[in-house]
Amino acid sequence: QVQLVESGGGLVQPGGSLRLSCAASGFTFGRYAMSWYRQSPGKERESVAAISTDGRTTTYADSVKGRFTISRDSPKKTVYLQMTSLKPEDAAVYYCNAGLRGGYSDCSNSKCYPPGSTFWGQGTQVTVSS
Repeated sequence: QVQLVESGGGLVQPGGSLRLSCAASGFTFGRYAMSWYRQSPGKERESVAAISTDGRTTTYADSVKGRFTISRDSPKKTVYLQMTSLKPEDAAVYYCNAGLRGGYSDCSNSKCYPPGSTFWGQGTQVTVSS
């Protein structure tokens, strides 16, 4: 059973920091690029940061460059989003996403996921307010 479980959200003052975690299970973690998205009320879900399967390549939305850092820990099957210098406009529900890379299915725990498979977590709320 695929699971992406986010944690670490909460209330923080402007200028503060939070670290989000996303624990993955049920699929071959190292074959998936991992991303963080966010969605605030009335807005579409937007990509915040992404990291490649090997962790060597990261990309960020312009709005968070220099403030957020995405990382992954393969032995722990966890991806992190370190957020600093938080602004009120960073407030949103943050979602973890896993995307299968390569042209082959991922067969884990007696289940096979076709190329292009993506999974989502349930989200964690980040509130930035004084």
